[in-house]
Amino acid sequence: MAWPAAALLSAGHSVQAMDLAVEEWDDAKVAWAEVVGISVPMHTAMRLGVETARRVRAGRPGLAIAFYGLYAAAASDRVVGEVADRAIAGEYTAELVDWVEGLRRKSAEEPVPISISTVRSPSLVPARGLLPSLDRYARMNHGATRRLVGYVEGSRGCRHRCRHCPLPAVYDGRYRIVEVESILADLQWLTEHGAEHITFGDPDFLNGPAHARRLVEAAHSEFPDLTFDLTVKVEHILAHRSIWGEMARRNVVFVVSAFETVNDRVLAHLDKGHTVSDLPQAVGVLKEAGLVVRPSWLPFTPWTALSDLDDIFTFIADQDLMGATDPVQMGIRLLVPEGSLVLDIPGARTEILGGYDFGTLSYAWESPDPAIDELQRTVLSLAEQGSRGEMDSRQTLHAQWSAARRAIRRPPPSVDEVKLGEPTPGLTESWFCCAEPTDVQMAGISG
Repeated sequence: MAWPAAALLSAGHSVQAMDLAVEEWDDAKVAWAEVVGISVPMHTAMRLGVETARRVRAGRPGLAIAFYGLYAAAASDRVVGEVADRAIAGEYTAELVDWVEGLRRKSAEEPVPISISTVRSPSLVPARGLLPSLDRYARMNHGATRRLVGYVEGSRGCRHRCRHCPLPAVYDGRYRIVEVESILADLQWLTEHGAEHITFGDPDFLNGPAHARRLVEAAHSEFPDLTFDLTVKVEHILAHRSIWGEMARRNVVFVVSAFETVNDRVLAHLDKGHTVSDLPQAVGVLKEAGLVVRPSWLPFTPWTALSDLDDIFTFIADQDLMGATDPVQMGIRLLVPEGSLVLDIPGARTEILGGYDFGTLSYAWESPDPAIDELQRTVLSLAEQGSRGEMDSRQTLHAQWSAARRAIRRPPPSVDEVKLGEPTPGLTESWFCCAEPTDVQMAGISG
C-alpha cells in the first residue's frame, strides 16, 4: 500500500490507509473515501480483498473500487463486475494514478476493466507513515531476541516461468529492478522507525545477481546493524554458490527457497528448474556459508503420490530442517487461478481440472486417490490448530507426520524424530502466498 500511496500523494491526492492484516475495520475511513484501492499481492489477499470490496460496496454502493497488485490478474470479469470497477496487475502504479485522475476529471473514456502492465513503475520512496507502526507487524526470531522487521523489494517480477506461480501470467519472464538509491532512502526511514531486520520480498533475489550484490553491499555499508533475509530459487543457490559467504558477511541470516516437493515427476510438471537431487546440495551450500535455509513446500498437487508427504518429512528430518519448517507449509494445495501456466500442461483442462470456482478464485481439482485429499484436509486442520495455540510447532509437525504415516499404513514417527534443534532465524508470520485464508481471517473482513 505504501508504494501506490506515495504515487497518489505525489499526484496531489489525499490518501488514507487501512491495513486489515493488523488493523480493525474503520468505517470512518470508508466514509471519507471517494475512491478505494485494495492491495492484492497474493492469493490470500485477493480472497480477502473480494470480501473487503463486498463490504465497502454494501455500505457505499456508488464508490469506485479497484484491485491492484499481482493477483489482480486473477480477477475475472465476473468478480470485477460484481464487487469492483477495475483490476490492475503488474507494474500498476501509473495505471492506478491514471484511473484515479480519470475519475476526478469524470473522463468519458472507458478503461479496460482488467489490465496488466509491465512498464516499469517509477522508483518512489513508499509513504510508510500512513501505515501502522512496525511493532504491529511480524518480527524476526533471532536467537533469544525478536527483531522489528521492514519489508523492501529490490525487484519485481521474475525471469522464470514456473507453471504454478502467478508471476508468469503477469510478467511473462520479465523482471523490473528498483533503483538502489530509492531503496536506501526507504531503509533510512525504516531504521529511523525501529527496523532491525529487512526481508527482501523479491520473488527471486538473484534474478539480477549484479544488482542484488550491489544492493546488499550498499545496504550493509549504510546500515551495518541491519540483518537481512532473501528468497532464492534452488537453481540460483547452486549457480551462484560463490556469493553466499559474501552474503553472510553482510548480515544475510537466512534464505527462503521453494523446494516444493521431493517427487521429481511433480517438479517436472511444475517446471521448477531443479530436481530432488539438487535439494541437499542447496542445503549444504548455504550451511557451509553459515546461512539457514527455510524451504517452502507445495505437498499437494494433482500428481502427488500418497507417500510424498512422508517423503518430505523424512527429507526434512534427514537434513535437520524441522526447526526451519512452518507447519502450514505441509497442508498447502496447488491453486490454479485464471492465467496460470498449469492450464497449458497437456491434459490439464480435459483430464485434471474441473470448472473455475469464483469462491476460491481457482480451478477445482481432485486427486485421483481420495485418500490424498483427505490427508491434505487433515494436515491443514492440524496446522490451523497449531496457529491457534492448541499445539506448539513440534507437536504440530509430529501430528502431521503421524497423519502422513497413517495414510500409508506405517508406524508413526517417534517424538524424538521431530528435532527442532537450536532456534533458527525466521519470521513470526507463518502464512504464505500460496495458502488459502482461514475462517478467522475471512470473519475478520466480513464483520
